Amino acid sequence: MKLATWNVNSVRARAAHVARWLPAHTPDVLMLQEIKTEAAGFPAAEFSALGYSAAVVGQKTYNGVAALCRGPFTTRLTELPGAADSPDQARYIEIETAGLVVAGLYLPNGNSGGDAGFAYKLRFLDRLIDHARTLIDAEIPFALIGDFNVCPADQDYAPGTLAATDALLRPEVRSRFQALLWLGLTDAVRALQPTGPAYTFWDYQAGCWPRDKGLRIDHILLSPALAERLTACVRDRDERGRDQPSDHIPVTATLSER
Repeated sequence: MKLATWNVNSVRARAAHVARWLPAHTPDVLMLQEIKTEAAGFPAAEFSALGYSAAVVGQKTYNGVAALCRGPFTTRLTELPGAADSPDQARYIEIETAGLVVAGLYLPNGNSGGDAGFAYKLRFLDRLIDHARTLIDAEIPFALIGDFNVCPADQDYAPGTLAATDALLRPEVRSRFQALLWLGLTDAVRALQPTGPAYTFWDYQAGCWPRDKGLRIDHILLSPALAERLTACVRDRDERGRDQPSDHIPVTATLSER
């Protein structure tokens, strides 16, 4: 089984890229982030023609997440639990398929909105930790995949790309990412490539792509039952070099049969 994540930076602008990528890589689930459209504007018919059904949590112009699935699935959640006192932007979707739960998420960047924007990022991470703990306690096999807007370690960003005070690096953010791992989750990329650059994002500015000045901020975290089945994790760098690409690339984890 293949689980994939891709921040497409506007699904309507990148629909042809996604439609080309899907049959070439055949993920069972593809979680999209930053679709930047409400559900009515999502190109579901184009993906349906390729055998993928869609569930969309959209928002006009900003944010937005979606799930594309080849097999039968049910949508479990369209927002992260705990948002009653602070309604979420369109940043979370959770589905169940083939006996496992897959959550697609787009964490706040945390650099905009001043102290309030950073506090929202921390609240989102705290709620994610709480929800992951609930799933683990219930012994549900699950994956958290998407754009976390977190560089977990110094090796996850190219020197000179970020200031030490950037919200992707701040200790409050990194400690919460580490807390997810301490719950028992496995970082799929680092399970198979423990060291070295493994970037998933290159800014459009300052020649970041040709200079390989990237960040690793798109992650696949697997619960213990799924981590035991991990056989491969691939970052598709070719996508960043295409015409009019997203600034992120797809990341795919392959799981063996039970």
